[in-house]
Amino acid sequence: MKNPIEIIEDNNALIQFVDVIIPMKIPMTYTYRIPESKKGKVVKGGRVVVQFGKKKILTAVVYHIHHQPPQKYEAKPILEILDETPLINNYQFQLIQFIAAYYLCTQGEVLNAALPSGFKLNSESRIQINPLFSFENELSEFSDIELNAIEILKKESSLTYEQLAFHVSVKNINPIVKTLLSKNVILLFEEIKEKYSPKIIKKVRLNHIYLNKEALYQLFQQLEKKTSYIAILQKYIQLVPILIDQIHNEKGVEKKKLIEETDANSSINTLIKKEIFEEFSQIIPRFELEEETAQHISLSDFQNKAIEEIEQLFISQNTVLLHGITGSGKTEVYIELIKKALGGQGQILFMVPEIALTTQLVMRLQKVFGKKLGVYHSKFSNNERIEVWDGINSGRLNIIVGVRSSIFLPFDNLNLIIIDEEHESSYKQTEPSPRYNARDMALVLAKYHHAKVLLGSATPSVETYFKATNNEWGLVEMKERFGGANLPEIKLIDLKYVRKNKLIVNDFSNQLIHGINNNIHQKKQSIIFQNRRGYSPMLICDDCGYTPMCEHCAVGLTYHMYKAELTCHYCGYKEKVITSCPACGSNKIRTKGTGTEKLEDDLKLIIPEARIQRMDLETTRNKNSFTKIIREIEQGKIDVLVGTQMVSKGFDFENVNLVGIVDFDRMLYFPDFRSSERTFQTTLQVSGRAGRRLEKGQVIIQTTNTNHWLLRCVINHDYKNFYLKEISEREKFNYPPFSRIIKITIKNTQEKRAHNTANHLYEPLVKALGTKRILGPQAPAINKIRNYYLIDIFIKIERKQLDLTKTKSFLLSKIQETASIKTNQTSIISIDVDPM
Repeated sequence: MKNPIEIIEDNNALIQFVDVIIPMKIPMTYTYRIPESKKGKVVKGGRVVVQFGKKKILTAVVYHIHHQPPQKYEAKPILEILDETPLINNYQFQLIQFIAAYYLCTQGEVLNAALPSGFKLNSESRIQINPLFSFENELSEFSDIELNAIEILKKESSLTYEQLAFHVSVKNINPIVKTLLSKNVILLFEEIKEKYSPKIIKKVRLNHIYLNKEALYQLFQQLEKKTSYIAILQKYIQLVPILIDQIHNEKGVEKKKLIEETDANSSINTLIKKEIFEEFSQIIPRFELEEETAQHISLSDFQNKAIEEIEQLFISQNTVLLHGITGSGKTEVYIELIKKALGGQGQILFMVPEIALTTQLVMRLQKVFGKKLGVYHSKFSNNERIEVWDGINSGRLNIIVGVRSSIFLPFDNLNLIIIDEEHESSYKQTEPSPRYNARDMALVLAKYHHAKVLLGSATPSVETYFKATNNEWGLVEMKERFGGANLPEIKLIDLKYVRKNKLIVNDFSNQLIHGINNNIHQKKQSIIFQNRRGYSPMLICDDCGYTPMCEHCAVGLTYHMYKAELTCHYCGYKEKVITSCPACGSNKIRTKGTGTEKLEDDLKLIIPEARIQRMDLETTRNKNSFTKIIREIEQGKIDVLVGTQMVSKGFDFENVNLVGIVDFDRMLYFPDFRSSERTFQTTLQVSGRAGRRLEKGQVIIQTTNTNHWLLRCVINHDYKNFYLKEISEREKFNYPPFSRIIKITIKNTQEKRAHNTANHLYEPLVKALGTKRILGPQAPAINKIRNYYLIDIFIKIERKQLDLTKTKSFLLSKIQETASIKTNQTSIISIDVDPM
């Protein structure tokens, strides 16, 4: 006879458990019990609904199925199974685990970033009558409004808070609900809702009994006096060619389109009632491109040579850098390589750093690849992103153009990853965690799939070029512009000289104004670059120097003239524009500094006939705003485009012949070891928008330091000399690529506590790693954001001297020790590995 312990062990062996990853900042997986009724239905990678804590109902993803109960707590049952097949595959699990380990965050945080929010269920509180409450009791203790609520709930099975408030006609239903709960009249429960809903359209088709010509002829005779019905039928036959082939009738026509074409809504409904038309529903994709059109791309000799070199390098190297100057035709090279990769029945991921780049790129790729192409970025709705996810799983989509989050898509057979503009800092996520670099993680993803990676840029990052020139990766260079186009001529304007001699209007030198005017007369277009949005960075009182500051951050408020408000670009705090100084009462309030709004406004006054458009965060918030602006430029409806970094992102506008950089110095003198690199990259990239066809373009750069070494490299389009000087500086001061950097940020609403926590952490770190490897603790340039004071500690880890994994493990243990000290528990400690 078995003893009680053996019986318990046998029972546990029969019970199934699952370890799930919950999309929250939870260090470990969590174990749940599979109820008897759900055995055999749970799959690894599928979603389940679980209760976490007392009230939270969450979506989790199954990571492991086993028979081992948790030792520290009693396993709760899973509430619902959402997927019969895996939503997350093994490649995705591997990537999630690697990102969590490398960037020192949790798997839950990575899963939260990976899953479109439409895949995460939410719970909504609903109210119902308590079936145990007896209404035979005295109801005089209830107010009229409470009695009204009770009567409404008796008629309905359940209502949400908002629905009950609407029926009772009150703004705040909470006090009523609280009273009814205390008297046990009602119950609250959570209703789980799927966030994803397919797009459904209403369609109509002709009843099949009228499909032969004789029956159709008789129908027209019957309706002879009903001219509106006849018109509708004629329009239907025009839209759906049933006389050519009856099979077209199955697809029918969208009801909305037929209404628009005939302006006869009621008559169409009557024909449906008479069973002449049948109405039916159809689920359609939210994002669907047209069929490809035959596109023969004539490649130049140097493009064909680049393709041959890349393919040759792919034999021995998994990663190749394509260093091609602006306008060299890298996109055509990408397209040719994608065609060849598709021949191997594999999937292709084409990564771009910004949503802005997808618009023009998709137009070009769609002509070649049609419906095989999917697009994935944050301006798409949850439903659209889910449909791209499903399109990959179903095999409908083979090519994805996406921003950084596209690395999390469910690829199962990646052949090729192309990372365009690989130098861009937009590939790095800074907030919230996981603070991953999608460019670097794409290399990891490629390794799992045994795929090849092509990195492309006119201005590669120093780290990338270092690896390519040291034989870690392959290197292919394209030094000619496509179609015989020349690189633009770059002119420097000395701001000190033009200001002294009054050869400037507001922020535009006379030469820049002349260039814009000349372009307009020649029906050419211009781009004006200023890496600062808003009208002006600040307002200032001329008498006492007062500047409006954000209440929550240590920054001045930016003046937005068109909205007539002062805005904080860090937390979103807003104030009305001041007309008098709150400090001294003076009316002498003026703007200081220049943003894109002011440049646009000034240009309209200087050149009234110019058609000017602004491209920055304010003008591109809507989903289709990028597309609209780009199409207007291509159609010649815009003379001057004023913008921030968005205008430098790989656009190909054939009629742009002039680029003006209003304030070069503002980019250069920034306290960051990468400031020279970023300034060079941005300047050369935005310059590359000019003269991309046969006519040579012109770039005008306004600066107070025309002799700066970086400008010599820019004028000569000389990446090589820039790189040699920069890599020498990096090696001298032990910056990447010769070391890795980890940034630790301590946040607290009290400045003193932030400093104390930072000092507690600094002491064991400097003791173990030494003062040369630790920079800080120090407050950043902006030391307060969203009411939190910030203190940074930087750690430099030499690539050849310290074990990265062991150093990270030590670092994590010291952070946990510091956080556990009682006086530090109000501080938030965040980690950023390889900060940009």
